Amino acid sequence: MALSIQPGRFGHSGKPDDAWLAKQEKEQILEPELPIIDTHHHLWDRGGWTYLLPELLADLNTGHNIIATVFEECRSMYRAGGPVEMRPVGEVEFVAGIAAMSASGGYGPIKVSQSIVGFADLALGDRVEPVLEALIRAGGGRFSGVRYSVGYDADPTIGNSRPDSAPHMYARPEIRAGVARLAAHGLALDAWCYHPQLADVIALARGASSDHRDLPRRRRAWLRRLCWQEGRSPRGMASQHGGIGHMLECLR
Repeated sequence: MALSIQPGRFGHSGKPDDAWLAKQEKEQILEPELPIIDTHHHLWDRGGWTYLLPELLADLNTGHNIIATVFEECRSMYRAGGPVEMRPVGEVEFVAGIAAMSASGGYGPIKVSQSIVGFADLALGDRVEPVLEALIRAGGGRFSGVRYSVGYDADPTIGNSRPDSAPHMYARPEIRAGVARLAAHGLALDAWCYHPQLADVIALARGASSDHRDLPRRRRAWLRRLCWQEGRSPRGMASQHGGIGHMLECLR
């Protein structure tokens, strides 16, 4: 009998099972005094799953010394109307409000969403400029970059990070033009892809470094984070390590 292959949902989040979590043995906190910045979390209220400031603080206040956090875009609280390209600004407005609540000190010492990574459609090329300006204003000094996901694999069991994912999206000239606008503002590009796509990320990083070699390091569009496929074969791990090494060379 032929197997029925279902499209994968790698990277998609599901609501946690609180009953199952409550049964798990508590792990020892290692180095509880070590200052930690949580560099990736979301905030949302969708489909009966609420994860806002109280829920985040409950997770953070478990024994580690978390001093600040970085919010990562998750299509949360987009504007309901207006130009489509401007709707993601609503997410940054929403998170900036929660960050301001945290900064009041009324919820404890952790600086929640001290840095905000939002979304802008970099495929707009140079036309993304007013979107970036609106995101910067909405962030109130906390907006630090854009996550632009291109995770793609031809295997239907893997699943792609977006409906329109395709090979070599980071090589498209319009997306590279959008990255150049990020660089001009000193914003980061959070690159979300799978490890076989690392060559595209490296080429993009080298192009950004070359195009902006006259700018200070803080003005370059750094590529901050990578995601890779499930299934970590020795060959796959070697590919990841080699690719990450080449990318680090671009950031020196």
